Amino acid sequence: MMLIEETSVPDTALPVDAFKAHLRLGSGFGTDSLQDEVLVSFLRAALAAIEARTGKALLRRVFHWSLAGWRAVDAQALPLAPVHAVSTVTIVARDGAETVIDPQRYWLERDAQRPVLRSTGAALPGVPKGGSVTLVIDAGFGAAWGQVPADLQQAVFLLAAHYYEFRHETSLSDGCMPFGVSSLIERYKSVRLGFGAIQ
Repeated sequence: MMLIEETSVPDTALPVDAFKAHLRLGSGFGTDSLQDEVLVSFLRAALAAIEARTGKALLRRVFHWSLAGWRAVDAQALPLAPVHAVSTVTIVARDGAETVIDPQRYWLERDAQRPVLRSTGAALPGVPKGGSVTLVIDAGFGAAWGQVPADLQQAVFLLAAHYYEFRHETSLSDGCMPFGVSSLIERYKSVRLGFGAIQ
């Protein structure tokens, strides 16, 4: 499986000014924008870390997902949420030939944790041996920062501030996640069901 971000979050969508206020950085000195590039980099890093831990796309954008075959004959759980639409489903043969599937053959079951692509018939289109299937997915809470849930906004700020304050520290353990951040994102983590579940 391979999930690729087709459209990235523009710098203008990132809450740089709000993050400055969170850090209590001074303003009105004519040098307010000097650290913007650094702050943007830490916001992007925090955003990516929160998305990876929760399986949620915070800001809305387009993703390209490729997999070798369906998890179940008639349904496939999607790798992130919330999903607004599955724009296209394309079957790719081993020789590279592509077949775009009629949207009437599938539908999106929306879910806050694990949205699912389901067949309108008995089965999703077959994936040939050695081939793959690719989906174009529109996902995210919204295009504007204000559409992201408040607790996830706070988690991003806390983690980005942690990165900022310890930017010169090299002895922190890999995957370090402050407790406050872990608490805020806990309820957003994907629920993994037992054997046989659609995943």
